Amino acid sequence: MTKFQVSTLKSLFIVCPFLWSFCAEIGATMAISKLATLLIFLALVFTHGCADVSVDGEVENIVQVVRSDDSDLSILKIELQELKSKIQKLESNLDEKNQELKRKDEVIAQKEKIISAKLDSISLLESEIASLQKKEKLDAEEQVGKAYARAHELERQVDDLKRQSEMLNGVKESWETLANEAKKRTNEASLKLENFQKIHEEQKTRIRVTEQALEVSKEEMMKAKFEAASKIKELTEVHGAWLPPWLATHYGHFQFFITTRWNEHAKPAIDVVIEKALDKAAQAEKWAEPHVKTVKAKYIPAVKERWLVVKTNVKPHVETLTTKTVEFYKTSKSVITPYAVKSKEAIGPYYLEVKKFSKPYVDQVATVTKPHVEKVRVVLKPYTKKLVRASGKFLESYAVYHQKVQGTVKETLHKHELIRPLATRELEWFAASAILALPIILLFNICSAIFWKKPKKPAHNANVHHARRKGKRGHPDK
Repeated sequence: MTKFQVSTLKSLFIVCPFLWSFCAEIGATMAISKLATLLIFLALVFTHGCADVSVDGEVENIVQVVRSDDSDLSILKIELQELKSKIQKLESNLDEKNQELKRKDEVIAQKEKIISAKLDSISLLESEIASLQKKEKLDAEEQVGKAYARAHELERQVDDLKRQSEMLNGVKESWETLANEAKKRTNEASLKLENFQKIHEEQKTRIRVTEQALEVSKEEMMKAKFEAASKIKELTEVHGAWLPPWLATHYGHFQFFITTRWNEHAKPAIDVVIEKALDKAAQAEKWAEPHVKTVKAKYIPAVKERWLVVKTNVKPHVETLTTKTVEFYKTSKSVITPYAVKSKEAIGPYYLEVKKFSKPYVDQVATVTKPHVEKVRVVLKPYTKKLVRASGKFLESYAVYHQKVQGTVKETLHKHELIRPLATRELEWFAASAILALPIILLFNICSAIFWKKPKKPAHNANVHHARRKGKRGHPDK
Protein backbone atom coordinates (compact mmCIF):
# COMPACT_ATOMS: atom_id res chain seq x y z
CA MET A 1 0.00 0.00 0.00
CA THR A 2 1.31 3.37 -0.94
CA LYS A 3 1.47 6.43 1.18
CA PHE A 4 -1.32 7.96 -0.91
CA GLN A 5 -3.69 5.11 -0.03
CA VAL A 6 -2.83 5.38 3.65
CA SER A 7 -3.52 9.07 3.61
CA THR A 8 -6.88 8.47 1.87
CA LEU A 9 -7.88 5.94 4.51
CA LYS A 10 -6.92 8.32 7.26
CA SER A 11 -8.91 11.06 5.61
CA LEU A 12 -11.89 8.68 5.32
CA PHE A 13 -11.73 7.80 9.00
CA ILE A 14 -11.47 11.48 9.86
CA VAL A 15 -14.38 12.41 7.57
CA CYS A 16 -16.62 9.57 8.86
CA PRO A 17 -17.79 11.29 12.07
CA PHE A 18 -18.61 14.43 10.13
CA LEU A 19 -20.52 12.37 7.57
CA TRP A 20 -22.26 10.56 10.42
CA SER A 21 -23.42 13.82 12.06
CA PHE A 22 -24.45 15.18 8.65
CA CYS A 23 -26.53 12.07 7.95
CA ALA A 24 -28.08 12.28 11.42
CA GLU A 25 -29.08 15.87 10.74
CA ILE A 26 -30.46 15.05 7.27
CA GLY A 27 -32.58 12.04 8.17
CA ALA A 28 -32.95 10.55 11.65
CA THR A 29 -34.68 7.50 10.22
CA MET A 30 -31.73 6.34 7.99
CA ALA A 31 -30.34 2.96 9.10
CA ILE A 32 -26.72 2.46 10.27
CA SER A 33 -26.14 -0.35 7.76
CA LYS A 34 -26.78 1.97 4.87
CA LEU A 35 -24.18 4.36 6.26
CA ALA A 36 -21.61 1.56 6.53
CA THR A 37 -22.19 0.46 2.92
CA LEU A 38 -21.73 4.05 1.81
CA LEU A 39 -18.37 4.26 3.61
CA ILE A 40 -17.16 0.98 2.08
CA PHE A 41 -18.23 2.14 -1.35
CA LEU A 42 -16.22 5.34 -0.95
CA ALA A 43 -13.15 3.39 0.23
CA LEU A 44 -13.33 1.07 -2.77
CA VAL A 45 -13.64 4.00 -5.14
CA PHE A 46 -10.61 5.68 -3.68
CA THR A 47 -8.51 2.50 -3.64
CA HIS A 48 -9.51 1.44 -7.18
CA GLY A 49 -8.61 4.75 -8.74
CA CYS A 50 -5.14 4.87 -7.21
CA ALA A 51 -3.86 1.24 -7.77
CA ASP A 52 -0.43 1.16 -9.61
CA VAL A 53 1.16 -2.06 -8.21
CA SER A 54 0.20 -5.74 -8.40
CA VAL A 55 -2.02 -7.54 -5.86
CA ASP A 56 0.81 -9.40 -4.10
CA GLY A 57 2.85 -6.32 -3.57
CA GLU A 58 -0.20 -4.48 -2.27
CA VAL A 59 -0.83 -7.16 0.36
CA GLU A 60 2.74 -6.97 1.61
CA ASN A 61 2.63 -3.24 1.72
CA ILE A 62 -0.67 -3.33 3.62
CA VAL A 63 0.82 -5.70 6.23
CA GLN A 64 3.76 -3.43 6.66
CA VAL A 65 1.56 -0.39 6.95
CA VAL A 66 -0.67 -2.14 9.50
CA ARG A 67 2.34 -3.04 11.59
CA SER A 68 3.71 0.42 11.41
CA ASP A 69 0.36 2.04 12.11
CA ASP A 70 -0.76 0.33 15.35
CA SER A 71 -0.70 3.66 17.04
CA ASP A 72 -3.06 5.05 14.37
CA LEU A 73 -5.47 2.15 14.94
CA SER A 74 -5.66 2.86 18.67
CA ILE A 75 -6.56 6.44 17.85
CA LEU A 76 -9.19 5.20 15.38
CA LYS A 77 -10.66 2.88 18.04
CA ILE A 78 -11.03 5.78 20.42
CA GLU A 79 -12.73 7.79 17.69
CA LEU A 80 -14.99 4.80 16.91
CA GLN A 81 -16.02 4.56 20.56
CA GLU A 82 -16.81 8.26 20.58
CA LEU A 83 -18.81 7.77 17.38
CA LYS A 84 -20.70 4.85 18.98
CA SER A 85 -21.55 6.99 22.01
CA LYS A 86 -22.79 9.73 19.69
CA ILE A 87 -24.80 7.14 17.75
CA GLN A 88 -26.38 5.90 21.01
CA LYS A 89 -27.27 9.47 21.98
CA LEU A 90 -28.78 10.06 18.56
CA GLU A 91 -30.75 6.81 18.84
CA SER A 92 -32.07 7.86 22.27
CA ASN A 93 -33.06 11.25 20.81
CA LEU A 94 -34.71 9.41 17.91
CA ASP A 95 -36.68 7.25 20.37
CA GLU A 96 -37.83 10.29 22.34
CA LYS A 97 -38.90 12.07 19.17
CA ASN A 98 -40.67 8.96 17.96
CA GLN A 99 -42.54 8.78 21.28
CA GLU A 100 -43.49 12.45 20.99
CA LEU A 101 -44.70 11.83 17.44
CA LYS A 102 -46.73 8.84 18.66
CA ARG A 103 -48.28 10.98 21.39
CA LYS A 104 -49.18 13.66 18.87
CA ASP A 105 -50.62 11.04 16.55
CA GLU A 106 -52.72 9.65 19.43
CA VAL A 107 -54.00 13.17 20.31
CA ILE A 108 -54.83 13.80 16.64
CA ALA A 109 -56.61 10.43 16.46
CA GLN A 110 -58.65 11.28 19.57
CA LYS A 111 -59.60 14.65 18.09
CA GLU A 112 -60.54 12.97 14.82
CA LYS A 113 -62.73 10.51 16.77
CA ILE A 114 -64.43 13.42 18.57
CA ILE A 115 -64.95 15.20 15.25
CA SER A 116 -66.40 12.04 13.71
CA ALA A 117 -68.74 11.63 16.71
CA LYS A 118 -69.86 15.25 16.39
CA LEU A 119 -70.40 14.77 12.66
CA ASP A 120 -72.46 11.66 13.41
CA SER A 121 -74.53 13.64 15.93
CA ILE A 122 -74.99 16.39 13.31
CA SER A 123 -76.20 13.81 10.79
CA LEU A 124 -78.58 12.39 13.40
CA LEU A 125 -79.88 15.88 14.14
CA GLU A 126 -80.40 16.53 10.45
CA SER A 127 -82.36 13.28 10.17
CA GLU A 128 -84.42 14.31 13.22
CA ILE A 129 -85.08 17.69 11.58
CA ALA A 130 -86.24 15.95 8.39
CA SER A 131 -88.62 13.74 10.40
CA LEU A 132 -89.89 16.63 12.51
CA GLN A 133 -90.75 18.74 9.45
CA LYS A 134 -93.52 16.24 8.61
CA LYS A 135 -95.29 16.82 11.93
CA GLU A 136 -97.48 19.74 13.01
CA LYS A 137 -96.27 23.23 12.17
CA LEU A 138 -96.08 24.76 15.63
CA ASP A 139 -94.31 21.82 17.29
CA ALA A 140 -92.17 21.33 14.19
CA GLU A 141 -91.06 24.96 14.22
CA GLU A 142 -90.09 24.79 17.88
CA GLN A 143 -88.25 21.48 17.56
CA VAL A 144 -86.57 22.50 14.30
CA GLY A 145 -85.41 25.71 15.93
CA LYS A 146 -83.98 23.73 18.82
CA ALA A 147 -82.37 21.23 16.44
CA TYR A 148 -80.88 24.00 14.31
CA ALA A 149 -79.58 25.68 17.45
CA ARG A 150 -78.03 22.43 18.59
CA ALA A 151 -76.60 21.83 15.10
CA HIS A 152 -75.11 25.32 15.05
CA GLU A 153 -73.64 24.74 18.48
CA LEU A 154 -72.22 21.39 17.40
CA GLU A 155 -70.79 22.88 14.20
CA ARG A 156 -69.25 25.62 16.26
CA GLN A 157 -67.78 23.01 18.60
CA VAL A 158 -66.46 21.06 15.60
CA ASP A 159 -64.78 24.19 14.30
CA ASP A 160 -63.33 24.77 17.73
CA LEU A 161 -62.05 21.20 17.85
CA LYS A 162 -60.44 21.53 14.42
CA ARG A 163 -58.73 24.70 15.52
CA GLN A 164 -57.68 22.97 18.72
CA SER A 165 -56.20 20.08 16.74
CA GLU A 166 -54.17 22.59 14.75
CA MET A 167 -53.23 24.69 17.78
CA LEU A 168 -52.91 22.43 20.84
CA ASN A 169 -51.63 25.20 23.06
CA GLY A 170 -54.98 27.04 23.08
CA VAL A 171 -57.09 24.04 24.13
CA LYS A 172 -57.13 24.79 27.85
CA GLU A 173 -58.25 28.40 27.48
CA SER A 174 -61.07 27.52 25.06
CA TRP A 175 -62.32 24.71 27.33
CA GLU A 176 -62.19 27.01 30.35
CA THR A 177 -64.28 29.61 28.54
CA LEU A 178 -66.79 26.94 27.52
CA ALA A 179 -66.94 25.66 31.11
CA ASN A 180 -67.56 29.18 32.43
CA GLU A 181 -70.34 29.72 29.90
CA ALA A 182 -71.88 26.38 30.86
CA LYS A 183 -71.70 27.32 34.54
CA LYS A 184 -73.35 30.67 33.82
CA ARG A 185 -76.09 28.97 31.82
CA THR A 186 -76.66 26.39 34.54
CA ASN A 187 -76.84 29.15 37.15
CA GLU A 188 -79.33 31.09 35.01
CA ALA A 189 -81.37 27.94 34.45
CA SER A 190 -81.37 27.18 38.18
CA LEU A 191 -82.51 30.73 38.97
CA LYS A 192 -85.29 30.47 36.39
CA LEU A 193 -86.36 27.12 37.84
CA GLU A 194 -86.46 28.62 41.34
CA ASN A 195 -88.57 31.53 40.11
CA PHE A 196 -90.96 29.17 38.30
CA GLN A 197 -91.23 27.01 41.41
CA LYS A 198 -92.05 30.05 43.55
CA ILE A 199 -94.71 31.22 41.07
CA HIS A 200 -96.15 27.70 40.93
CA GLU A 201 -96.34 27.50 44.72
CA GLU A 202 -98.01 30.94 44.92
CA GLN A 203 -100.56 29.87 42.31
CA LYS A 204 -101.22 26.66 44.25
CA THR A 205 -101.83 28.65 47.44
CA ARG A 206 -104.15 31.05 45.61
CA ILE A 207 -106.07 28.15 44.08
CA ARG A 208 -106.44 26.55 47.50
CA VAL A 209 -107.69 29.84 48.99
CA THR A 210 -110.19 30.29 46.14
CA GLU A 211 -111.37 26.70 46.50
CA GLN A 212 -111.91 27.22 50.22
CA ALA A 213 -113.76 30.48 49.52
CA LEU A 214 -115.91 28.72 46.90
CA GLU A 215 -116.76 25.95 49.34
CA VAL A 216 -117.69 28.52 51.99
CA SER A 217 -119.78 30.50 49.49
CA LYS A 218 -121.52 27.30 48.34
CA GLU A 219 -122.37 26.44 51.92
CA GLU A 220 -123.66 29.99 52.49
CA MET A 221 -125.71 29.81 49.26
CA MET A 222 -127.27 26.53 50.35
CA LYS A 223 -128.10 28.03 53.74
CA ALA A 224 -129.56 31.14 52.08
CA LYS A 225 -131.63 29.01 49.68
CA PHE A 226 -132.96 26.95 52.57
CA GLU A 227 -133.81 30.07 54.56
CA ALA A 228 -135.46 31.66 51.49
CA ALA A 229 -137.55 28.54 50.90
CA SER A 230 -138.67 28.52 54.51
CA LYS A 231 -139.49 32.26 54.39
CA ILE A 232 -141.45 31.79 51.12
CA LYS A 233 -143.48 29.02 52.75
CA GLU A 234 -144.22 31.26 55.73
CA LEU A 235 -145.18 34.18 53.47
CA THR A 236 -147.47 32.02 51.34
CA GLU A 237 -149.18 30.80 54.47
CA VAL A 238 -149.51 34.36 55.81
CA HIS A 239 -150.69 35.68 52.42
CA GLY A 240 -153.30 32.94 52.11
CA ALA A 241 -154.58 33.75 55.58
CA TRP A 242 -154.29 37.58 55.19
CA LEU A 243 -156.25 38.64 52.09
CA PRO A 244 -159.92 37.63 51.87
CA PRO A 245 -161.35 36.81 48.41
CA TRP A 246 -163.63 39.90 48.18
CA LEU A 247 -160.62 42.20 48.79
CA ALA A 248 -158.61 40.46 46.07
CA THR A 249 -161.44 41.02 43.54
CA HIS A 250 -161.70 44.69 44.50
CA TYR A 251 -157.93 45.02 44.16
CA GLY A 252 -158.05 43.57 40.63
CA HIS A 253 -160.92 45.91 39.58
CA PHE A 254 -159.05 48.88 41.00
CA GLN A 255 -155.85 47.92 39.17
CA PHE A 256 -157.74 47.56 35.85
CA PHE A 257 -159.45 50.93 36.35
CA ILE A 258 -156.14 52.72 37.08
CA THR A 259 -154.38 51.20 34.03
CA THR A 260 -157.23 52.16 31.69
CA ARG A 261 -157.35 55.73 33.03
CA TRP A 262 -153.59 56.01 32.68
CA ASN A 263 -153.57 54.85 29.08
CA GLU A 264 -156.58 57.01 28.10
CA HIS A 265 -155.97 60.31 29.87
CA ALA A 266 -152.72 60.66 31.81
CA LYS A 267 -150.21 59.30 29.30
CA PRO A 268 -151.28 61.49 26.29
CA ALA A 269 -151.41 64.56 28.55
CA ILE A 270 -147.87 63.89 29.78
CA ASP A 271 -146.66 63.39 26.17
CA VAL A 272 -148.16 66.75 25.16
CA VAL A 273 -146.52 68.46 28.15
CA ILE A 274 -143.13 66.94 27.25
CA GLU A 275 -143.42 68.13 23.62
CA LYS A 276 -144.31 71.66 24.76
CA ALA A 277 -141.43 71.65 27.22
CA LEU A 278 -138.99 70.62 24.46
CA ASP A 279 -140.29 73.40 22.17
CA LYS A 280 -139.96 75.97 24.93
CA ALA A 281 -136.44 74.74 25.72
CA ALA A 282 -135.42 75.15 22.06
CA GLN A 283 -136.91 78.68 22.02
CA ALA A 284 -135.08 79.50 25.25
CA GLU A 285 -131.78 78.28 23.76
CA LYS A 286 -132.27 80.46 20.67
CA TRP A 287 -133.19 83.46 22.84
CA ALA A 288 -130.19 82.90 25.17
CA GLU A 289 -127.50 82.51 22.45
CA PRO A 290 -126.82 86.26 21.85
CA HIS A 291 -126.95 86.97 25.58
CA VAL A 292 -124.43 84.19 26.22
CA LYS A 293 -122.10 85.60 23.56
CA THR A 294 -122.30 89.09 25.08
CA VAL A 295 -121.61 87.65 28.53
CA LYS A 296 -118.56 85.77 27.21
CA ALA A 297 -117.24 88.84 25.37
CA LYS A 298 -117.91 91.57 27.98
CA TYR A 299 -118.49 90.24 31.46
CA ILE A 300 -116.14 87.26 31.75
CA PRO A 301 -112.85 89.23 31.22
CA ALA A 302 -114.06 91.89 33.67
CA VAL A 303 -114.90 89.17 36.17
CA LYS A 304 -111.44 87.64 35.68
CA GLU A 305 -109.78 91.00 36.37
CA ARG A 306 -111.89 91.51 39.47
CA TRP A 307 -111.08 87.97 40.55
CA LEU A 308 -107.34 88.69 40.33
CA VAL A 309 -107.78 91.83 42.43
CA VAL A 310 -109.89 89.99 44.98
CA LYS A 311 -107.38 87.14 45.04
CA THR A 312 -104.46 89.47 45.80
CA ASN A 313 -106.46 91.27 48.51
CA VAL A 314 -108.06 88.21 50.09
CA LYS A 315 -104.98 85.94 50.14
CA PRO A 316 -103.62 86.99 53.60
CA HIS A 317 -107.11 86.93 55.12
CA VAL A 318 -107.72 83.46 53.73
CA GLU A 319 -104.41 82.21 55.11
CA THR A 320 -105.21 83.52 58.58
CA LEU A 321 -108.73 82.11 58.33
CA THR A 322 -107.43 78.66 57.32
CA THR A 323 -104.95 78.60 60.20
CA LYS A 324 -107.66 79.67 62.66
CA THR A 325 -110.14 77.13 61.30
CA VAL A 326 -107.56 74.35 61.59
CA GLU A 327 -106.79 75.38 65.17
CA PHE A 328 -110.50 75.61 66.00
CA TYR A 329 -111.11 72.19 64.45
CA LYS A 330 -108.30 70.61 66.45
CA THR A 331 -109.39 72.20 69.73
CA SER A 332 -113.07 71.38 69.14
CA LYS A 333 -112.15 67.81 68.25
CA SER A 334 -110.03 67.43 71.37
CA VAL A 335 -112.88 68.85 73.49
CA ILE A 336 -115.76 66.96 71.83
CA THR A 337 -114.14 63.48 71.54
CA PRO A 338 -114.44 62.56 75.27
CA TYR A 339 -118.10 63.72 75.37
CA ALA A 340 -118.81 61.79 72.17
CA VAL A 341 -117.23 58.65 73.61
CA LYS A 342 -119.20 59.03 76.84
CA SER A 343 -122.46 59.64 74.97
CA LYS A 344 -121.83 56.60 72.77
CA GLU A 345 -121.15 54.46 75.83
CA ALA A 346 -124.29 55.80 77.52
CA ILE A 347 -126.58 55.43 74.48
CA GLY A 348 -125.25 51.97 73.50
CA PRO A 349 -127.29 49.82 75.94
CA TYR A 350 -130.49 51.83 75.28
CA TYR A 351 -130.00 51.36 71.54
CA LEU A 352 -129.56 47.63 71.97
CA GLU A 353 -132.69 47.42 74.14
CA VAL A 354 -134.73 49.39 71.59
CA LYS A 355 -133.42 47.14 68.82
CA LYS A 356 -134.37 43.99 70.75
CA PHE A 357 -137.80 45.40 71.58
CA SER A 358 -138.59 46.58 68.02
CA LYS A 359 -137.18 43.56 66.15
CA PRO A 360 -140.31 41.29 66.39
CA TYR A 361 -142.59 44.16 65.31
CA VAL A 362 -140.33 44.96 62.37
CA ASP A 363 -140.30 41.29 61.36
CA GLN A 364 -144.11 41.15 61.58
CA VAL A 365 -144.47 44.26 59.41
CA ALA A 366 -142.01 42.81 56.88
CA THR A 367 -143.83 39.46 56.71
CA VAL A 368 -147.22 41.20 56.33
CA THR A 369 -146.15 43.71 53.67
CA LYS A 370 -143.89 41.43 51.64
CA PRO A 371 -146.66 39.71 49.57
CA HIS A 372 -148.24 43.07 48.73
CA VAL A 373 -144.86 44.48 47.74
CA GLU A 374 -144.23 41.46 45.53
CA LYS A 375 -147.61 41.92 43.82
CA VAL A 376 -146.87 45.60 43.18
CA ARG A 377 -143.47 44.62 41.84
CA VAL A 378 -145.04 42.08 39.46
CA VAL A 379 -147.53 44.68 38.22
CA LEU A 380 -144.89 47.34 37.71
CA LYS A 381 -142.27 44.95 36.26
CA PRO A 382 -142.77 45.87 32.53
CA TYR A 383 -142.56 49.56 33.41
CA THR A 384 -139.66 49.15 35.81
CA LYS A 385 -137.49 47.41 33.18
CA LYS A 386 -137.57 50.48 30.95
CA LEU A 387 -137.02 52.75 33.94
CA VAL A 388 -134.11 50.63 35.14
CA ARG A 389 -132.45 50.69 31.72
CA ALA A 390 -132.94 54.43 31.33
CA SER A 391 -131.78 55.07 34.88
CA GLY A 392 -128.76 52.81 34.35
CA LYS A 393 -127.73 54.69 31.22
CA PHE A 394 -128.34 58.01 32.98
CA LEU A 395 -126.28 56.93 35.99
CA GLU A 396 -123.42 55.71 33.78
CA SER A 397 -123.31 58.99 31.86
CA TYR A 398 -123.70 60.93 35.10
CA ALA A 399 -120.81 59.00 36.68
CA VAL A 400 -118.58 59.69 33.66
CA TYR A 401 -119.36 63.41 33.66
CA HIS A 402 -119.06 63.54 37.44
CA GLN A 403 -115.56 62.03 37.29
CA LYS A 404 -114.52 64.50 34.58
CA VAL A 405 -115.88 67.49 36.52
CA GLN A 406 -114.26 66.17 39.70
CA GLY A 407 -110.91 65.97 37.90
CA THR A 408 -111.21 69.57 36.64
CA VAL A 409 -112.20 70.76 40.13
CA LYS A 410 -109.19 68.95 41.59
CA GLU A 411 -106.84 70.56 39.05
CA THR A 412 -108.23 74.05 39.72
CA LEU A 413 -107.98 73.57 43.48
CA HIS A 414 -104.38 72.39 43.24
CA LYS A 415 -103.42 75.25 40.93
CA HIS A 416 -104.16 77.99 43.48
CA GLU A 417 -102.10 78.10 46.63
CA LEU A 418 -104.92 79.57 48.71
CA ILE A 419 -107.37 76.75 48.03
CA ARG A 420 -104.82 73.93 47.99
CA PRO A 421 -105.23 72.94 51.68
CA LEU A 422 -109.02 72.71 51.14
CA ALA A 423 -108.64 70.20 48.27
CA THR A 424 -110.17 67.06 49.79
CA ARG A 425 -112.16 64.26 48.22
CA GLU A 426 -115.38 65.27 49.96
CA LEU A 427 -115.15 68.88 48.77
CA GLU A 428 -114.30 67.76 45.21
CA TRP A 429 -117.29 65.39 45.17
CA PHE A 430 -119.73 68.02 46.51
CA ALA A 431 -118.41 70.68 44.10
CA ALA A 432 -118.76 68.37 41.10
CA SER A 433 -122.30 67.34 42.09
CA ALA A 434 -123.26 71.00 42.61
CA ILE A 435 -121.86 71.98 39.20
CA LEU A 436 -123.83 69.17 37.55
CA ALA A 437 -127.00 70.07 39.48
CA LEU A 438 -126.86 73.81 38.62
CA PRO A 439 -128.14 73.50 35.00
CA ILE A 440 -131.00 71.23 36.15
CA ILE A 441 -132.03 73.77 38.80
CA LEU A 442 -131.81 76.62 36.30
CA LEU A 443 -133.95 74.73 33.76
CA PHE A 444 -136.49 73.94 36.47
CA ASN A 445 -136.68 77.61 37.50
CA ILE A 446 -137.04 78.73 33.85
CA CYS A 447 -139.81 76.19 33.20
CA SER A 448 -141.59 77.15 36.40
CA ALA A 449 -141.38 80.83 35.47
CA ILE A 450 -142.71 80.12 31.96
CA PHE A 451 -145.47 77.59 32.69
CA TRP A 452 -146.67 78.41 36.19
CA LYS A 453 -148.08 81.89 36.53
CA LYS A 454 -148.00 83.60 39.90
CA PRO A 455 -151.46 83.94 41.54
CA LYS A 456 -152.71 87.50 41.81
CA LYS A 457 -152.76 88.84 45.32
CA PRO A 458 -156.12 90.33 46.44
CA ALA A 459 -156.19 94.13 46.66
CA HIS A 460 -156.38 95.55 50.14
CA ASN A 461 -159.17 98.17 50.20
CA ALA A 462 -159.32 100.56 53.10
CA ASN A 463 -163.11 101.05 52.82
CA VAL A 464 -163.93 97.39 53.40
CA HIS A 465 -165.48 97.00 56.81
CA HIS A 466 -165.22 93.71 58.55
CA ALA A 467 -168.47 92.78 60.18
CA ARG A 468 -167.00 90.62 62.85
CA ARG A 469 -164.16 91.84 64.97
CA LYS A 470 -162.71 90.31 68.03
CA GLY A 471 -163.45 92.08 71.17
CA LYS A 472 -160.84 93.50 73.41
CA ARG A 473 -159.62 91.19 76.08
CA GLY A 474 -160.33 92.40 79.54
CA HIS A 475 -157.74 92.10 82.22
CA PRO A 476 -158.79 89.95 85.14
CA ASP A 477 -157.51 92.53 87.64
CA LYS A 478 -159.98 95.22 86.51
